[in-house]
Amino acid sequence: MQMLTGSQKARLAIREFKAITDAMGIRGFYRPAGRFGKSLEGCLKTLSPEIYGSMNDPRIVELKGLEYVIDRLPIGIEECSKIILTEEDQFDDTLFKEIIPLKRRRKSYRISKNELCFIVSRGLSEIYDIITHMVFLNIEAKKIHRRMHDDLGNYTAEWKTLEKIIQQGENLDLHDLDSAIWNLSIVLGRSYHETRETFDYLENTRRKHCSNCGLFNIIYNLGKKIERERQSPDDGQIVYLTPSLMSIIGQQKYGSIWADTIKSQIKEEDEERPLHIVSSNLHSVLNVIYGYAALEETPESVKDESLWNFFNRIKENRQKILEFARTRGLIEVPDESGTNIDCQLIDTSHFGTMDFHPGLNFDAEHIRKVQPMILVIDYAFGTQAFELMETLLKPYRNRKVPVGSISIMGKAGILDGSKGDIMLATAHVCEGYSDNYIVTNDISQKDFDPDVNVFTGTMATVVGTSLQNRDVLEMFRDKWNAVGLEMEGGHYQKAINAAIIKRYIPKSIKTRYAYYASDNPLETGSTLAAGALGKEGIKPTYMITKIILEKILGV
Repeated sequence: MQMLTGSQKARLAIREFKAITDAMGIRGFYRPAGRFGKSLEGCLKTLSPEIYGSMNDPRIVELKGLEYVIDRLPIGIEECSKIILTEEDQFDDTLFKEIIPLKRRRKSYRISKNELCFIVSRGLSEIYDIITHMVFLNIEAKKIHRRMHDDLGNYTAEWKTLEKIIQQGENLDLHDLDSAIWNLSIVLGRSYHETRETFDYLENTRRKHCSNCGLFNIIYNLGKKIERERQSPDDGQIVYLTPSLMSIIGQQKYGSIWADTIKSQIKEEDEERPLHIVSSNLHSVLNVIYGYAALEETPESVKDESLWNFFNRIKENRQKILEFARTRGLIEVPDESGTNIDCQLIDTSHFGTMDFHPGLNFDAEHIRKVQPMILVIDYAFGTQAFELMETLLKPYRNRKVPVGSISIMGKAGILDGSKGDIMLATAHVCEGYSDNYIVTNDISQKDFDPDVNVFTGTMATVVGTSLQNRDVLEMFRDKWNAVGLEMEGGHYQKAINAAIIKRYIPKSIKTRYAYYASDNPLETGSTLAAGALGKEGIKPTYMITKIILEKILGV
């Protein structure tokens, strides 16, 4: 019998994880301690994602992965034994507290001490994301539980000390805090410095954003959750997926409302002028177009400063730039549909004699003559990208949307280069689906300065960044010539192709795909769990934004 390769095992694990999660939607619930939960754990352990580091080492608790997950789940989830995933946001007129995680745009509500409800409005990718993180937490909770007890089944001295700290409310002086972290490091099987680093990170985000309960509480409650489960299975954690949630998947309920709101705004302005769609963050387009004029800069004031330093300098003036932009064609379209995707509509007919940074190749005569409109949409999440683009490109009230171009800018994992490098897509390969798309990319390497590292090739559109391991990534790189991985590009291209086939938009439509590297998942210490891109992301973000806008507003 032929042995499976590492990448084949990993791909089977991803396929099984998806199948189990989809089956849970039909069943309506699962228990992490039950058959479904154990199967999901088995898939994740087989996969051993790079982002979860030492998850498969039973001796130590994975701290960087824990930081990553806690930033993306609601505060206090480690305390809850009843988790509900629903699409119905029925809590507006209640006293339940709305919670939005630090690094995910998703709503949830704390119903009671033990109950938490997620509002899922971004499709299957969001469900996979939540379930993956919860499975990881359960794996780590079991490790903590094993280290709570000695060989006789009694609490260890270290656990008793942790319990005492929790009861006292963590009000520790510096010396006692050092001792407490040392004690916790023994429970975790980590060094003092590793534990201290995670404690400091979570403590900083707790104080600044109120986004977690602190490392001591998180570890304590994860361990106690498993203990309660072992003592009384009826008290174990259970996750419900409501019928309403599964019935709206693929039905485009939220996307249709979102798209109609935008198209009604376009109709009010002028539905005949070309509309250029840009998927990007909302601040970089704003700063590139309006920053120079808003701050009343002159060629003399910026002559000794690089374009990228200029954009870095002005980013703190967001409010002033925003107020100026509102007088020169900016129309904000905040989301009211539940997609969590805000938009900006920029009407260039209001630019007038507005000046642009001399480092930008904009054509004022072209702008005055054509008066294009630019729709900037915030980043979608996974499969949500198809829903949003597909509904946006549909005719509105029997009139086609006059789309001039579609540009996708995003951050992605890179498979050959380093953080901050650029990737240009020539194709999208969709993991978990049979969909592969050739891309005619209107951006090429020659659009960038010679000293910029640009990688051109296939982009892998993956099920989730938390479901990738080295074998799968190397397979994409070596067999598909992939230069990077992301979660939306293939879904956007699927919607664009569908619109071309349906003759909503012309086959000759200009499409642009450019990504900057936020991490290299094949390099130890360079995965997303290692932290945000920070200042390294400013230059590539603005390089791509500049090129896209020059394609729209240039000659």
